[in-house]
Amino acid sequence: MLGLTACDERLDIQPQQSIDAAQALSTEQDLQSAIIGAYGQLGSGALFGTNFNLLAELQGSEGYITWRGTFVSFREVANKTMTFANAEAGRTWLTGYQAISTVNNVLANLSKSTNEATRKRIEGEARFIRGTVLFELVRYYALPWGATTGNSHPGLPLVLTPSNTVDQANTQVPRSTVAQTYAQVIDDLTKAAGLLPNDNGTRADKFAVLAFLSRVYLQQGDYAKALDAANQVIASGNYRLNPGVSAVFRNRNTSESIFELQQNDQNNAGTSNDGLTTFYASLPVDGSAVGRGDVQVNNAFVNSYAATDARRNELFYIGFKGTNRYYTAKFTDFGANIPIIRLAEMLLVRAECNLRLNSAVGASPAADLNAVRTRAGLAPIATPTLANVLQERQLELAFEGLRIHDLKRLRQSTGNYAWNSPSLVFPIPKREIDVNPALTQNEGY
Repeated sequence: MLGLTACDERLDIQPQQSIDAAQALSTEQDLQSAIIGAYGQLGSGALFGTNFNLLAELQGSEGYITWRGTFVSFREVANKTMTFANAEAGRTWLTGYQAISTVNNVLANLSKSTNEATRKRIEGEARFIRGTVLFELVRYYALPWGATTGNSHPGLPLVLTPSNTVDQANTQVPRSTVAQTYAQVIDDLTKAAGLLPNDNGTRADKFAVLAFLSRVYLQQGDYAKALDAANQVIASGNYRLNPGVSAVFRNRNTSESIFELQQNDQNNAGTSNDGLTTFYASLPVDGSAVGRGDVQVNNAFVNSYAATDARRNELFYIGFKGTNRYYTAKFTDFGANIPIIRLAEMLLVRAECNLRLNSAVGASPAADLNAVRTRAGLAPIATPTLANVLQERQLELAFEGLRIHDLKRLRQSTGNYAWNSPSLVFPIPKREIDVNPALTQNEGY
């Protein structure tokens, strides 16, 4: 008996290199730290730091950009030749669900915060992160909204509770429908908007959430709600267009920026194998180079800008990889912040929705459209059409992670691929299918 007791005591010890999940979030400070960690995951190369932007641009690359890099995984995205082993599809899914897992743990431990205002802010930020990640993932890993009646086609597994034990981690969650996934996104973001303050420094606030909600509703074709959300952001008076078209990409947290990733020279998405500057830039500097020059802008797209358009003159340049090869100048500094959503987009959303609804909520479509055009040095359009607004959107928001999502919501093709082609849907990583038989793989994989 003495021997057994001694043995039990020696075996009943806490691991020295890790913290038990049940004890990890035991104070309000732990919750704060976890939220900061979740923002860090958002800024990683697998999510907003690279892939949530670049993959959308590569998928809609026809007549727009050309991938000239050596990374096979990105070339497969551009060529629509992905397999279930594609590295970008794999890491984006895994990192997305890691971020969701982080905030699930925060949401399950909100009682550890005794200050009501702090608790509400933490919950709002957690729901913002979960809602935005789910929204981005469902747009990549499922057929688009509208592909089936009632949007009953497979969406995402909605993992909304922590996985702190072996049994919880082994829970096999099937894919919800796209309709159910969007409902969860809207639920998270709507609650976040009600919890967050109007100003939260450089972190997500009420208006950043509303700006993302406008994207969600626009993707669904719910123009009344997209209009209302965008109008609330604009009407807040918190944001103003910068005088110049390049200012939002050259300076941190400008008056035009609604939400952006906070980076610096020591802490960023990457300078050699990740990061938007890595792939988009092609700049010679002091005998060396900034960027790999992997994403070349097609001449036809550059020529779609008027010769007097400031965006053509300031946001494109001839790179170091050969003459007459254009590159975007939106991302030229590894340590610069990355604007994720900005006022120009909200103005164009409001203009589009007002045109579609034959309304003038907040301002006339002409006023919103011409605010963007005038800033670019272009003549105003007195009576704009929907085509005018959509064209301006394409020119203003190029290389900002919206390309394929706009093509899908507008039911336009990219090359030979229809808006609802299974070839434009990412594979669920094979390892996920192997460990969770409840998951169904996407068509073609």
